[in-house]
Amino acid sequence: MPKRIDVLICGGAACLSSHSDEVRAAIVREIEAHGLGKEVRVVETGCMGPCELGPVMVVYPDGAFYIRVSPQDAREIVEEHFLKGRPVQRLLWETPEARRIIEERKQVPFFAKQKKVVLANCGLIDPENIEEYIAADGYTALGKVLTEMSPQEVVEEIAASGLRGRGGAGFPTGRKWKFVADAPGSVKYVVCNGDEGDPGAFMDRSLLEGDPHAVIEGMTIAAYAVGASRGYIYVRAEYPLAIKRLKIATTAARGMGLLGEDILETGFSFDIELRMGAGAFVCGEETALIASIEGKRGQPRPRPPYPAVQGLFERPTLINNVETFGNIRHIILNGADWFRSIGTEASPGTKVFALSGKVINTGLVEVPMGTTLRELIFGIGGGIPDGKEFKAVQTGGPSGGCIPAEHLDTPIDYESLQALGAIMGSGGVIVMDEDNCMVNLARFFLEFTASESCGQCVPCRVGLPAMLEILERISRGAGRPDDLDRLEQLAETVQRASLCGLGQTAPNPVLSTLRYFREEYEEHIREGRCRAKVCTALVRYWIDPEACRGCDQCRRACPVEAISGTPGKPPYVIDEGMCVRCGTCREVCPFSAIEILDRR
Repeated sequence: MPKRIDVLICGGAACLSSHSDEVRAAIVREIEAHGLGKEVRVVETGCMGPCELGPVMVVYPDGAFYIRVSPQDAREIVEEHFLKGRPVQRLLWETPEARRIIEERKQVPFFAKQKKVVLANCGLIDPENIEEYIAADGYTALGKVLTEMSPQEVVEEIAASGLRGRGGAGFPTGRKWKFVADAPGSVKYVVCNGDEGDPGAFMDRSLLEGDPHAVIEGMTIAAYAVGASRGYIYVRAEYPLAIKRLKIATTAARGMGLLGEDILETGFSFDIELRMGAGAFVCGEETALIASIEGKRGQPRPRPPYPAVQGLFERPTLINNVETFGNIRHIILNGADWFRSIGTEASPGTKVFALSGKVINTGLVEVPMGTTLRELIFGIGGGIPDGKEFKAVQTGGPSGGCIPAEHLDTPIDYESLQALGAIMGSGGVIVMDEDNCMVNLARFFLEFTASESCGQCVPCRVGLPAMLEILERISRGAGRPDDLDRLEQLAETVQRASLCGLGQTAPNPVLSTLRYFREEYEEHIREGRCRAKVCTALVRYWIDPEACRGCDQCRRACPVEAISGTPGKPPYVIDEGMCVRCGTCREVCPFSAIEILDRR
């Protein structure tokens, strides 16, 4: 008997951290208590996208989208919605369109402006159930290539699609596959790069958690195309849920003859092994990743030879990232022309982004290439919260660049972003508003890349700390007149002379902020002023005597006892000599009596 109601509860990492597992357990208990076990099906899915609003839940067939659901809401949802057919209005997504979703079957704008290809199954199927993946045409593409296509035809189809590597550089995928296929040798490898280390990035993790079989199927098709019989998925150990679901998925695929020996009785054999990375950012670089899989220290090596010729265990090796493999089955099933109909001529297809920072709708999104930054940030992301002004967007993580407001209408593709001094990267997008200091932002990202450098080459090992020292001095108000010229010279040297992509791209945040926000650097140096009031050495905290009510909350919250006063007898006073400018007092003050002033 078919179920009358399907309940999809997000089981992605973000929602699980908000206790979606407890919500699911409570919903199941109430369903059983009301005798609805035969009518209602509950499915834990992968990430649905709007991570900020979790735990989230969708109820079909009416499509009601619930946000910030708690276990205490379970009884009301079951009694009102499942029994009486009346969605719980207070839990529906609060957008102008939310109230019309059920009546007009319209989507929330967050989803309506997206195009789900790679993420088509995420949030819709149980990632731990291979039968649900198969029901969504899973492994159909694998069956097609093994029974209807030659390896060369598969390579040609991927090349014709124009798919470019989604790991950052955008190298043509078909060309890379051809290099490996043409490389001599009977032993070849396929490697999936799941070492997603960018701050604010969670695209690959979400796909591995929400649709692991799509990646496995893509890797298996690639192995057939290039002549490999062994594959590795290199995934960060910090992604335990992704690892768990990959293990379940590979075991299930082997059990159904979709991995291992004689796949689908075609004579083709291929198997996958998981390897966990220890969290080194540099291991996202393909030669460092190879060294790590081999059990060596994760350090890049000079190229050539390239991995396509001499890679893992000195054999020809194909390396693509998670999202790239996630595209493969769709191209095989729908054709290269279909894929090229999406996106732009030079950058076909879609791109998955992790949208975070100062934006209303943070989360996981997928849009056609060529979508503008404005559409992404304001159309899907909902714009900047609290009435603040948009200032910049950082694309490409710590190796990317900051793009100002005047370029919001730039289409998102590899060439357009590069022309602005930014990069696509793996897909991290961090939005900044007027309260962000661009000097501090550049310092933050450079601090990250300097600490993650393997230290093997001098330009990166010496150059990045030298740049960081200048940025730290500027942020303290101790900058020198020639610092900006020296900073630019160092950045350009590190870019040109570093061995691998980490060093070559690490100066991007500095160079892009100097390009578009140079006046902020100059204010720090010449005036000792941080306009965003972020650099702690350049600000002071002050309690407005007119606004202070003597509630004592600031004094009790201060970690260094820098605030004095008597409860009920305002005003309170901050000792500037003791204050560490942590901002705790300002956060707890219920009367907005504490201001941040220039320290001049």
